[in-house]
Amino acid sequence: MNYENILISIQEKIATITINRPTKLNALNKATISDLSNAIQLLAKNDEVRVIVLTGSGEKAFVAGADISEFANYTVVEGAQLAAEGQESLFDFIENLKKPVIAAVNGFALGGGLELAMSCHFRIASDNAKMGLPEVTLGLIPGYGGTQRLPQLVGKGRAMEMIMTAAMITAEEAKHYGLVNHVVPQEELLSFTNVIAQKIIKNAPFAIGKAIKAINANFKDGKNGFDTEIKSFGECFGTQDFKEGTTAFLEKRKAEFTGK
Repeated sequence: MNYENILISIQEKIATITINRPTKLNALNKATISDLSNAIQLLAKNDEVRVIVLTGSGEKAFVAGADISEFANYTVVEGAQLAAEGQESLFDFIENLKKPVIAAVNGFALGGGLELAMSCHFRIASDNAKMGLPEVTLGLIPGYGGTQRLPQLVGKGRAMEMIMTAAMITAEEAKHYGLVNHVVPQEELLSFTNVIAQKIIKNAPFAIGKAIKAINANFKDGKNGFDTEIKSFGECFGTQDFKEGTTAFLEKRKAEFTGK
């Protein structure tokens, strides 16, 4: 897989995607969103990949925002289309992926960059990371799910303040808010993330996918999270992983899951 704006490596069932536009602080443009969307769709179908880690190149930025020059002259219709297409092809796609996607936030995560990190299933930050949604300084609001996902993660009041003031917060503040799970020194970010990924890999892939679906259902209009959980719980009983997991438990050995 060769892409213009991202790098991909696969080791021990972990695919690491690195957004690679260092001269632009890894800013999101249409081409990068397309690369990410295509790559994640392929990795979703790759049975050798069980966890995806998303990070940025260099030490300064995860993604420092969107490429403003691309949409500075957009009309109302074009602006709405930009948000709709981006959400469908990448941000919502990541959120609903049955394989875990972890954001390893290695620096600035601003605007579309923070929205990208928030679409991942959880986030780990380097100690130099700073996060914010500064769109109102451009006369805009977050358009890639930021007004929806930020309140889910940090609460309505904090989200209102962050979005209306356009202020950046530190990695430690983000951890205190619940926006990131862990803060580690930058040189340890990927190794720490991989340790967590390896813990995930030991568990049943089908069940993990169903857990993601059930958790997400609680945050969607018209969905009853409890009903989704009940149905997903029942579906797990029809898998080989369930039979392997329960048999291994009763036989007092480690389970070997296949995702089937």
